[in-house]
Amino acid sequence: MTGRSDRRRVTSQDVAREAKVSRATVSYVLNDSPQQKIPEDTRQRVREAAARLGYAPSAAARSLRRGRSDIVLGLLPDWPIEHALGRLVQQLTAAFAQHELTFLVHSAAHPARPLREVWKALTPAAVLALDAFPEAEAGAMRAAGIEVVMAVHGSVRSGHPAPLVPEEPIGAAQARHLVPAHRRLGYAYPDLARLGVLARPRLDGVRKVCAELGLPEPDVRTVPVYPDGCVEAVKTWLAADPPVTGICAFNDDVALAVLAALRSLGLRAPQDLAVIGVDDILGAALAQPPLTTIVRDTDTIARGLARRIVDTLAGVQVSADPLQDPLRVLVRVSA
Repeated sequence: MTGRSDRRRVTSQDVAREAKVSRATVSYVLNDSPQQKIPEDTRQRVREAAARLGYAPSAAARSLRRGRSDIVLGLLPDWPIEHALGRLVQQLTAAFAQHELTFLVHSAAHPARPLREVWKALTPAAVLALDAFPEAEAGAMRAAGIEVVMAVHGSVRSGHPAPLVPEEPIGAAQARHLVPAHRRLGYAYPDLARLGVLARPRLDGVRKVCAELGLPEPDVRTVPVYPDGCVEAVKTWLAADPPVTGICAFNDDVALAVLAALRSLGLRAPQDLAVIGVDDILGAALAQPPLTTIVRDTDTIARGLARRIVDTLAGVQVSADPLQDPLRVLVRVSA
């Protein structure tokens, strides 16, 4: 048992023979060439023959026709692939598919193949990274013919003014929701250092709102995502002078850990400590109490990123301004 199929790949010549037309006609029909006047019944016969034989045009041939690959390589940092990130990947896949591009994802989680080996093997038309990567790597990609190299939360060029998808407004939205009823805020920081590229700007957003309103600096505590690990953070917040009464959590997972710690201490949200998360994960509405959270429009983000890649591939000048990231507060019971 070799694991290989001995079946020969179906070619366009096979389709032509089955449909009793020329190979050129097969190409014109399956590529939907607008300049060729081919009768509709012939077109239908070719499509039916291709379907019967299971014919799929080769990626190599398609690339030669277009003059470039149809692959966009998505580079994921070593982040947990959970609900929010998984949803974004699905929406990016759909957004690129609308432009006849294939979105392939590579995670940097250890032990992954070196990045250079991956892009050399695939020769994508474009690379979309969620985090920054070295300019030297980006330069090597461009030299190899990769037309677009773009980073979402960082820059592949030093001095770039802002990330494409800013995180700071998320923390600001959390703080603005809490400050009418809470004059001392805390920030529940994740205990995974590799999430700092997201956590730091979100915390900066909370800090800026506090500074604008003359409130104390937020009390920042690293919160492990399990109940016992969070208990000490909750005790410290409540024992502060004046006590912290509202918590902006890095995301819903961290917020749920805070809620679990409150329950283990016999306390309640929002009466003893209000909590607001980010992402509206599946368990947020089922939490006790149901979790108030910030909801991102990841579909709008995905379509915006795909549009920038497509426009750049087409030679269209694109803005360097951040994408619009509509945010809304989904108010439940916890805050």
